[in-house]
Amino acid sequence: MSQPTSSPRVPRLLETERIYLRPFETTDVDDYFPGLFDPEMRKLTGTQNSFTRTQVERFVENAGQDDSRLMLLIALQENDQLIGEVVLMDMHAKNRSAHLRIGIDRAEHQGKGYGSEALLLMLDYGFGICNLHRIELEVYAFNERAVRTYERLGFQREGIRRDALYYNHQYHDAILMSMLEHEFRERHAPVQMTGPARQG
Repeated sequence: MSQPTSSPRVPRLLETERIYLRPFETTDVDDYFPGLFDPEMRKLTGTQNSFTRTQVERFVENAGQDDSRLMLLIALQENDQLIGEVVLMDMHAKNRSAHLRIGIDRAEHQGKGYGSEALLLMLDYGFGICNLHRIELEVYAFNERAVRTYERLGFQREGIRRDALYYNHQYHDAILMSMLEHEFRERHAPVQMTGPARQG
């Protein structure tokens, strides 16, 4: 997911000055697929299974037809380079709740605030457009940088799932965190963002 892409026809759903979020296209699979085998990303996401390219194609296609999931790629404004993904999933209309997941590729893209920008865009969209009341996530306890980022954005710790992940011969705890709509608005609203990319 690290190669620049030249596809100006792909719509930009959300954007800041440095990044934009856009839907997956079938042509993105070639860039997305290698990232599933990056050792650091596999550890941070707790990925234990292996995948074929066909499985990934099928997953992306099915995700695009799933009304309970909004799966977007993160790209740089300066060169359209794909650097990760952010996902709202398990959206529940009656409970007005959803689960959030994010991944930023490679160390060169991490620690620069891109993830925080993408999270704020998705949170603003989830609370302001999808009418969600609660957005939750899980992060493994060893991912201290992510925990600090989530707390800085306003996520609250709710509890710990003990020994939730078995990885590298060890069990690891998972921290459950969440944010409610009023907490987001009090801390971040109004978030300055633009809508769909202007033409021309």
